[in-house]
Amino acid sequence: MTTPNFPLWEVFIRSRNGLAHKHVGSLHAADPVMALQAARDLYTRRGEGLSIWVVPSNAITASDPADKGMMFEPAASKIYRHPTFYDVPDEIGHM
Repeated sequence: MTTPNFPLWEVFIRSRNGLAHKHVGSLHAADPVMALQAARDLYTRRGEGLSIWVVPSNAITASDPADKGMMFEPAASKIYRHPTFYDVPDEIGHM
């Protein structure tokens, strides 16, 4: 008996309102409905999920770690994005 080659899905769970969805894993499923059901069964066994996202892995575009310099170096030259040169009064506390 052969097993069908189901697409790979990435699973994201939001545990509470106000929090971001977090990647929790991957699974194979035939369609989005089956992916949601499998994600619920696999990743929310203790009722920790409020919302589930499933995304086909082939729909995700990611940067190559080898291109780190090209992708992130330009941000380092924009010092105005990093408030390290501001004087913060002591009464502000932790920022």
